[in-house]
Amino acid sequence: MDQTFVQWKRQCLSRLDLSKKASVDEHIEHVVSLLNSCEQYFTTSSCSGRIILIDGAPERSDVQKQNCVWLFVSHKKCERDDVVCAVARSSGEAVLKFEPFVLHAQCRRLDDAQLLHSVAINSGFRNSGLTVSKTGKIITAVRNTHGLEVPLSHEGKLLVEHEYISFLTQIANQKMEENHRRIHRFYQNLQTALSTEKLKKLQIPDPPSSQELQDSPCRPETENGEADEKEDKIKTSVYKRRRKRQHHHQTDCCHGDGSSNGPEPEDCLDLFT
Repeated sequence: MDQTFVQWKRQCLSRLDLSKKASVDEHIEHVVSLLNSCEQYFTTSSCSGRIILIDGAPERSDVQKQNCVWLFVSHKKCERDDVVCAVARSSGEAVLKFEPFVLHAQCRRLDDAQLLHSVAINSGFRNSGLTVSKTGKIITAVRNTHGLEVPLSHEGKLLVEHEYISFLTQIANQKMEENHRRIHRFYQNLQTALSTEKLKKLQIPDPPSSQELQDSPCRPETENGEADEKEDKIKTSVYKRRRKRQHHHQTDCCHGDGSSNGPEPEDCLDLFT
C-alpha cells in the first residue's frame, strides 16, 4: 500500500496545475510545501481564500463557477471601487462571494488523516472532514463555513446602492483577515503536530519490568518448561533423602565402634546426579 501511495504522490505532483491561476496561492505556499515535504501527505487542491464577483446566466437559478463569467477575483482584501467597476460589466446575475481557505490532502494511512483533521479542527476549520474511496485513497479536506454570497444584479441591472456595496466589501475584507489568521494558526499547529509525531516514532520504549513480565498473559508455559520444573523437584527430593540416610549411617558408626568412615565413593557420586 505504501508503494501505491508513493506512485499516487509522484503522479499528482508531476501534473500541471489546472486551476485558473495555474499556481499555488502566495498565502499558502508554505502550507502546501510543508505537507508535500512529508512522506505521508501530498496536496491535491487548494485555495488560500478569495473575494470574487461572478456573472451567471439570467435563466439559471443556481450559480455554478464553471458556467459563468468571472468579473472580479482577489486573494487579498479589495476596495469598493473594484467591485463597483466589475458589477457594471454584468449582463446576467452578478453575485459577490467570499470563499475561505480550502485544502485537500491525500494521506498515506488513516492515522495520518486523523492527525491532519485534528489540526484543522483545532485551528478553526470546523467544516473539515475525511473521505475514503473504494480504491483506498484517504483524503482530508480542510475547510470552513465563514463564507459570504450576495446577489448584486439581475439581468445586468444593479439591485443595490453603492453604499451597500461598500458595506459588503468591508464585511468580505474582515472575513479575509480572519481567514489569514486561521491559515497562520493552522500552519503553526501543523508544524507542532508533525514534530511531536516524529519524536514519538524516534522514542525507544522502556524494557518491561519483571513484574510486567510475570503478569503478562503472553508469557509462555511450555510443556518442556513444566517437565524441567518437575524434574528439578524430584532431584531435590532424592538428594534430601540420600543426605538423611547418610547422616543416620554416620551417626550409627560413631556410636557403635568409634569409626568415622564416610559413605562409599559410589554413594558420593550418586548424591550429585
